[in-house]
Amino acid sequence: MLTSIEQILLLQRLPETGSGTYWRLLDEFPVLNTALEAPIDVLSKVLSPAACNTLMEYRERGEDSAVMRQVRTDLAWLRERNIQLLDTHSEHYPPLLREIRRPPPLLYVWGDPAVLSLPQIAVVGSRSPTPGGRDNAIQFAKELAAAGVTITSGLALGIDIAAHQGTLNVNGKTIAVLGTGIDQIYPQRHFQIAQEIVEHGGAVITEFPLGVQPLPANFPQRNRIISGLSLGVLVVEAAVKSGSLITARYALQQNREVFAIPGSIHNPLSRGCHALIKDGAKLVETAQDIVDELRGFLSMKWQELEDPTRAALKVAGELVENEHEGRILAELGYDPVSLDTLVARTGLGAGELMAALLTMELKGLVGNMGSGYARAIPMERALDLSLKLN
Repeated sequence: MLTSIEQILLLQRLPETGSGTYWRLLDEFPVLNTALEAPIDVLSKVLSPAACNTLMEYRERGEDSAVMRQVRTDLAWLRERNIQLLDTHSEHYPPLLREIRRPPPLLYVWGDPAVLSLPQIAVVGSRSPTPGGRDNAIQFAKELAAAGVTITSGLALGIDIAAHQGTLNVNGKTIAVLGTGIDQIYPQRHFQIAQEIVEHGGAVITEFPLGVQPLPANFPQRNRIISGLSLGVLVVEAAVKSGSLITARYALQQNREVFAIPGSIHNPLSRGCHALIKDGAKLVETAQDIVDELRGFLSMKWQELEDPTRAALKVAGELVENEHEGRILAELGYDPVSLDTLVARTGLGAGELMAALLTMELKGLVGNMGSGYARAIPMERALDLSLKLN
């Protein structure tokens, strides 16, 4: 008898079937195995003629059928690359995703499946953002990831990849959700980033079988996973008609929080965010705004994690000592010092200095006073990390 995962793989390899077919079958039958053994004339109400014919061949030939040979080939390919399969009953299937209507029956996971259950914020937006929008995505992702929150996005051009990169810059964990098969990283230019995500303890996931190409219809389906995994969705920049707003609508349907960064009234990519704010999304200006709004949910999720996972999360949230901290502190007093002055005093590049200051601010060593940076600010001025440390 086939395992539950093998049954789903078999169903996926029948012609013209997908996640919708799986749930329609479960509306009619108690379990998938019963459906696969049901009379063909009954199944023909749900399956296409081609799918019925393929299933009949499987019943006649078993392991020698074309569809089972494909399933075995798929499993061998996945095992060779250490890609794990999770059905809704698997230990590491993310609990939040399991709660949504008709969740993915099977997840293909390249990386650590345990990361899927960590508290997550989705960061989404335009594929062609403004420089300011890209910078916002990086900055918000950095601050949230450095606080121990996992950042989830879609590996797409623009805001998505900026969010992944910002997270990796502070050694945080990030999850990329694909609209293709796990063997079809899209866009291909982001394959290296996908590898880095896995190497840094994150994951690349999809619900689509091997070989599935980046068809336009796949991405709205992908977006429901991005929102379903997350406690909230942050929209950085988006046009009024965009995939990011589809993700936001899924988030609302799934009872998730929606956050939006406002922008210029003259920027077309701000209009989607402004529309969300008019409809009740929370306007955010800092990462702390998101942490404050989700304080109760984050606390609950961290408390739900088992001790080994809590320990791993705490390590992930720890900030690495920066080699420039001593030099920067030596040039700071208790009055604000401008960034330009710090660049001149320390001899560091502006980008390198900003990265170090971000880490130091999150540690509570320095604070951004508006007109510049100063030493030893009160802890409430830095991003509040107390949720994950208690």
